[in-house]
Amino acid sequence: MERFKISIEKADESKIVSNKDYRITVISDRLFRVEIGKFCDNPTQAVISRNWGRPQFSVVQKKCGAVIETEYVKFSYDNVLKTVKIFDKVKNKNLSDRGNLKGTVRTLDFRLGAVKLPDGLMAKGGVSIYDDSKSLALNEDGTLFKRSGEDYYIFAYGDDYIGCLKDFFSLTGYPPLLPKYALSNWWSRYYPYSEESYLALMKKFKEEKVPLTVATVDMDWHIVSDVPKEYKASNPLQGAGWTGYTWNEKLFPDYKRFLKSLHDMGLAVTLNLHPRDGVRAFEAPYEEMAKANGIDPATKKTVEFDLTDKKFLESYFDVLHRPYEKDGVNFWWIDWQQGTKSKMKGLDPLWALNHYHFLDSKANGDGLILSRYAGIGSHRYPLGFSGDCIVAWKSLKFQPYFTVTASNVGYTWWSHDIGGHIFGKGDDELYLRWLQFGVFSPINRLHSSSGDFTGKEPWLYRRDVAETAEEFLRLRHSLLPYINTANYLTHAQGVPLMTPMYYKHKDKAAYKVKNEYYFGSEIIVNPITSKIRAPFNRAGVKTYLPDGVWIDLFTGDRYKGAKTLKLWRKTSGIPVLLKEGAIVPTLTDGTQNKLDYEDLTVYVTPGNNSYTLIDEKGKIEYKLSYRDGKAELDILSDLKGLKAQTVKFIGVDSALVKVDSKSAELNGITLDGGSHKITLEEIKESAPKDFKERLIDIMQDYHIFIPLRHLLFKSIKKADTVEKARAAVKRSLLRCDVKSAMLEALEIF
Repeated sequence: MERFKISIEKADESKIVSNKDYRITVISDRLFRVEIGKFCDNPTQAVISRNWGRPQFSVVQKKCGAVIETEYVKFSYDNVLKTVKIFDKVKNKNLSDRGNLKGTVRTLDFRLGAVKLPDGLMAKGGVSIYDDSKSLALNEDGTLFKRSGEDYYIFAYGDDYIGCLKDFFSLTGYPPLLPKYALSNWWSRYYPYSEESYLALMKKFKEEKVPLTVATVDMDWHIVSDVPKEYKASNPLQGAGWTGYTWNEKLFPDYKRFLKSLHDMGLAVTLNLHPRDGVRAFEAPYEEMAKANGIDPATKKTVEFDLTDKKFLESYFDVLHRPYEKDGVNFWWIDWQQGTKSKMKGLDPLWALNHYHFLDSKANGDGLILSRYAGIGSHRYPLGFSGDCIVAWKSLKFQPYFTVTASNVGYTWWSHDIGGHIFGKGDDELYLRWLQFGVFSPINRLHSSSGDFTGKEPWLYRRDVAETAEEFLRLRHSLLPYINTANYLTHAQGVPLMTPMYYKHKDKAAYKVKNEYYFGSEIIVNPITSKIRAPFNRAGVKTYLPDGVWIDLFTGDRYKGAKTLKLWRKTSGIPVLLKEGAIVPTLTDGTQNKLDYEDLTVYVTPGNNSYTLIDEKGKIEYKLSYRDGKAELDILSDLKGLKAQTVKFIGVDSALVKVDSKSAELNGITLDGGSHKITLEEIKESAPKDFKERLIDIMQDYHIFIPLRHLLFKSIKKADTVEKARAAVKRSLLRCDVKSAMLEALEIF
């Protein structure tokens, strides 16, 4: 059990206020632990460290409780009424737990549309309470035990949601650093592939120049249909072959060769796992597994699945999984769907699988699993698998909100069945919109069932949809430097890749756009989750624009912020808005699945900002200043292997780049910085000088009633200024059904 050992650290006595009935631990200036009855210093399933804060506070103990004052809050506990009152000293107001902003759930299996979410760590009233009373505690050897007493954590952070989340991570553990390959495109399908057909598919993706970095092999990697008749399924709906540890030689005659071929193609490999039915006598590793668990193999007695048994726990990894990992399996997809009960009361088998699998993977592999959410603290065991999703617009509409809201309990790495799993009918538009969201989600894992119309290969769809889908998949891979930097920041600083708008902006509008989010530090994304409006060939999405200037990555359109408007887009794109002074590093070539940063393209918008690209091979620091139409960018790099960078400025009159004490003006020349070469380019945007052309182009694309179209053309062409053109269009659109879509164009400047 060495690999599962933990340390037990008691909170500093100077931080504890207690009597025989209660114990209050002042963990930080705004985080308090209240225990009632029995006290426990051991880590729990959720909480692993309580001794990291260094708060300064005063205490007044009373017969009925205690009053604790820190720099930020006055915390009052009544031991008779078992109540807490918190006063915000900075904002001079009482805080409450009203308006909780919600957390996340175990799974979206077979759910259609929205599901009810439990409370999270953040609330509009400023306070949230997490009840850890039912959480099991851990011994030093990693085993679990049930405890008694009540155990509460009170988060009193007001609207400092990022501060709350960081302290939560200090309490429960920061999210691990993901391997870089997990951040590009995944292929997955519940389908009985053979070695030949799977490799042929991977080659097809390569020929189409669509990069994949993770190959998922669903349950048909092992024996499914040829299970001896005497072995019955624990769940008749799932079949006797649901659990398996023996490669299906009919499909994979040489699995080691198959795994090596995938690795040679630059793919990491994960296999699906359903461990509920244990290890039965027909399985290849049965004899060794039986002996390890004190069973005579001659009896053919099933080795029962039981992670509370030390012998089984050790052999489960060493006998069943380690050999396949040595043969080329990078990590496991734990597809547990068999309930929450185990031989230890209160222990959810899913939590145990996630906990022990991840610790074992961290010690012996890539430090990665794919599994369902098992409650608070599950962020320590990435990645999250949200379950078998129904192919429907309602499912897509809920997923962006569901994903970003999970940040409110620190669950930052959700992986969805992008495109949906079951009941699909081959909807081109739905497939593309879902994929566009997937590209701007934590993990982009294409997945489907084996149905005739559920496959997610781009070339199965209408030609224009296929071309756009492939471009988006290339875009996802090209964003790897940007996403991987966010990966490092999540691990080191506790800032998720996806965050709700209200994390940074506190006006009411930021709380109303549920599907809109920051994607990293530089970009706002608002996925389109509804069908296009005929005959206008666009779908709209209500978008909140914070103060400042925002430039659309796909159209180049510029918007003034501090407002909410509806943005309309064709199927070729969704609103992806670069902030003022954005610095976004990408791979120049997004067509291959290489993970090294040899050649980068960096997108820069006007403004003042600094950004640091982080990678295991070093970092690049960018510092941007902007004044009177001229941008100045300083670059300092120690990134090993970098050979070239292209800096693309969007909407600047001129630019100066400095690297390694050398500089060049924006005129297309190449600058030899010593360590690598820099090329400067400019991206022309579509406004304001193209305003008339923009409006006319939109109207020609729409099927507008011809007399109205001529009237609009005439009004626009007559105007000699942008302002007059705006006024003319507004007058002409008063009774036009396309008004909202056209008025979006008027917001461009």
